[in-house]
Amino acid sequence: MGDWIEPGQKAPAFTLTADDGTKVRFADLAGGPVVLYFYPKDDTPGCTKEACAFRDRSGELAKLGARVLGISPDDVASHQRFRDKYRLNFTLLADPDHAVAEKYGAWREKNMYGKVSMGVQRSTYLIDAAGKVARLWKRVQVEGHDEQVLGALRELAGVGGA
Repeated sequence: MGDWIEPGQKAPAFTLTADDGTKVRFADLAGGPVVLYFYPKDDTPGCTKEACAFRDRSGELAKLGARVLGISPDDVASHQRFRDKYRLNFTLLADPDHAVAEKYGAWREKNMYGKVSMGVQRSTYLIDAAGKVARLWKRVQVEGHDEQVLGALRELAGVGGA
């Protein structure tokens, strides 16, 4: 279980397989802001609501130059089903050995109804164009999270709220 990568720190590099089968290298994302969000599992209530909120705000996110990437331990086939079922318009990355989640601190001990296990803690990183963490949301509450991310992106871009 790694430590969180805090604001001001350089975001760790990674290469993961996307929902379309291509490899996505973090280094290739430089030059614009990246919304990197970690979620526990495809097609579950909270994860679906979060993904659909990012999908529905894609126009606003794009205007701010942001690229959205969702990461979970699910495999590529699961991501493809999830993407197609909800018409997701951003990239989902497969982290089946949770190595990237560990690097970012999102792989944590969870306690649900007295049962302790390891898993992804819903969290979001806003990474600036230089590859540094601008904002971190730990233990994300899905409701209203898309607006929090948009607000932070506007701040990063130096534009006022809508």
